[in-house]
Amino acid sequence: MVNNIHLNGEARAWLKRKNSPDEVVQIVLDTENTAPVTCYQLYTAYEASPDYLGRILFDTNGYWIYDGNTLTVTEQEQLAKFIINYKEVF
Repeated sequence: MVNNIHLNGEARAWLKRKNSPDEVVQIVLDTENTAPVTCYQLYTAYEASPDYLGRILFDTNGYWIYDGNTLTVTEQEQLAKFIINYKEVF
């Protein structure tokens, strides 16, 4: 597992979109994934039937890759940065 990532469940992130309205994205840790990576599934938030936006995978060195075709590179970077810098607030 990636040592510097602290998102161990799910969170919501504000996504600033360039070509469409900004939106909130639900980020969910994929606990079914058995590969040697940490995987997060991405969905639109606050919808009865959320749209699937793809997933972001982090390897053991902290490098990430987006698996999907919905998000631009800038949007992918926003979500990866959110996950990497995530801190639980109590």
